[in-house]
Parts: sequence; structure tokens; C-alpha cells
Amino acid sequence: MRIKDIRASVHTTSIEVPLLDERVRGYGREEQKDFVFCEVETDEGLTGVAVTGHFLAHAVVVALERHFLPAVLDLDPREIEAVHQRVWQRLNPRAMSGVVSSALSLLDIALWDIKGKDAGRSVASLLGGARTEVPVYVTFGFPQYDRDTLAAAARLHVEQGFTALKSVVAVDPKGWREDAARVHAIRAAVGDDIDLMIDANYLFTPAEATMLCREIEDDHLTWFEEPLQQNDARALADLRAHTRIPLAAGQMEGHRWRLRELVEHRAVDILQPNACYCGGFTEQRKAAHLAQIYNLPLAHGGGWPLFNLHALAGLMNGWLLEWHVGMAQVGQLLFPDSPRPANGRLAVPDRPGLGLTVDRDALRDTLVPRR
Repeated sequence: MRIKDIRASVHTTSIEVPLLDERVRGYGREEQKDFVFCEVETDEGLTGVAVTGHFLAHAVVVALERHFLPAVLDLDPREIEAVHQRVWQRLNPRAMSGVVSSALSLLDIALWDIKGKDAGRSVASLLGGARTEVPVYVTFGFPQYDRDTLAAAARLHVEQGFTALKSVVAVDPKGWREDAARVHAIRAAVGDDIDLMIDANYLFTPAEATMLCREIEDDHLTWFEEPLQQNDARALADLRAHTRIPLAAGQMEGHRWRLRELVEHRAVDILQPNACYCGGFTEQRKAAHLAQIYNLPLAHGGGWPLFNLHALAGLMNGWLLEWHVGMAQVGQLLFPDSPRPANGRLAVPDRPGLGLTVDRDALRDTLVPRR
């Protein structure tokens, strides 16, 4: 079996956010409008699929079709380490991230999909098969909510069976004090038995994050995700030493060396490599083994749960999977037979590979024309 083609395209859509009257363009924050769909085809007719997010989406498409395809053409798609070796040697010997990491993520995920289909096993099984389902948390706390609606949305998701919730911080113009008030409102709405997380998406300075942590420590958060600008490992380690709130990071890091930096600086309590950004399941598995050596759990941030499900189910130290309201809707649109959470858990599909069937009409309807 040989790799014969890589096709990629940029897409966009809108989502329904619970308790908001109008649909939200894109699938999350203001800049999250586009996503990239990729399909890898073999000479034996097997195909694999993958998705990544909005970062320089059109450049990712060009990278795959004009640079990655010539580099990996005619390689065996099941020999994934050999594919990575070719990419590193020809396209990325200096370990850059960004576009090259997103493109490699798409290629790698699609190859694991092919490998699973060829073997008749799920990707989760090929990665280790540690479990057949994982606990999920819902990322629901959009900045469009006022405090009262945020609390109502939190109660709604708990009623739907979620036992863990995450909300965005660091984007309200009123600053960290408003974030603290919103955290207090969520905790008051759902009680003490629900796990609660917050995500700053790299946006706080160390001083701002420290002040917020000081204000919300009694709300008993499960973690504070990516609190600091640039995921500065030294500053994260300083913050971790001064708060009781566990810190999580790593979802947008483009390869294992950046993730290693977080671990070696003792900057995090929870490591969060995301297959759709870090170089695919192959890099994610190496990060998971690194985390396991240091007794760190592997959780998920950054969205795209239908893919990251397989790593958290397959690997021994896999833990909580993010069910991001926006990206989950994108997944359900593109893959109508994809799994849905039940009682706070998500099961691995009982079909080979990723277990996803593409809706070609949805792909056509969401397509962004090439520039």
C-alpha cells in the first residue's frame, strides 16, 4: 500500500450556542472561523481523514498539497514513523511549528485512520486500547454570556449529564475581577460536586493570573488552563508555586520538545497535547509517555474531540476529554454518525480507524473558495 494523494480544503460554518438567540459565526472565539479538512488516499483505495483548526488555514492547505505530498508520495501509510522521519528530514529539520505542525497533524491522523481501517481496529486500540470510553467535560462558558446566562447555561449542561465544565476567561474588558465573579457564579449555580475548569488561552500576564488565582482558590477548580502569555514555562512554574489551583497546558504546542519544556520546568500539573496541532497521534503518544514518566495525567484541550478521543482512550494515562460546544457541532456536521456523550462519557466508535463517515454534502456546503 502506498500514499497516492493528499487533498485539503478550508471550511467554515456557524453554531448554535445554548441560551443565545442567534447563531454564532464560526465555532468559538472571534477568530475561530475556519477549519481545515484533509483526506489522504492510497493506491488500494483506502482513505483517511483529519481536521485541524483556524491557524493560517489556507497556508496549511498549500503546505500539504505542494510540499508534504511530494515528500511522502509512495511511502507506506502504515509505516508512520518512516513518514515522520521523511517530513523531519526534508521539510522541518529545525523543528519549526505553526503551519508545518498543523499540516503534519492532518497527515498523521489520516494515516492512523488508514492504518486502523487496514487492520480492522480502532485507532484507540492501535494506540494501546487502555479503555473503550473516556470521561468528558463540556467547554460551554462563551464570552457572549452575561453572568446570569452563564450560570443558567452551566445548570443546563449539568442537567444534560455533564459532571465537568470549563469556561473561558481573560477576554472580558472588565478584566480578571469580572472573571472571578463569573467563576463564583458558575460554582454557586452547580454546587461543589461538579468539576470546574477555566481557560485563559495564553492571554494573562503573570500578575493578572496571580490575582485571579488568589481570588478564586476557594472555588476548588480542577485546573486553570494555559493562563500565561506564550505558555512561558518559567513563569508558569512560578505561578504554580504560588497557587493551589492545578495548572494545565500544551494543547497548541507544535512538537514534543515544547511539551518537554513544560514538564522539565515543573510548569504544569496536567499535560494537554492535542493531536490536531502537535503533529498527530504519533507526537501525542510520545508526549503521553513523557508525561507518564513524570506521573502527569494526559488531559485534552484545544477541541476536536472526535480525534483526541482515540488517544485518551488508547493511552494508559489518558484522562478528561474536552467536548467543546462549537467544535463538537463541527464534528457532528461533518461526521453525522460520530459518537455523542452519555452520562458524562464518550465511547470509542466500534468501527475501524477513527470510525467516522464523512458527509460529502456538508463538506461542499461549508467549503471556503480557494484564494
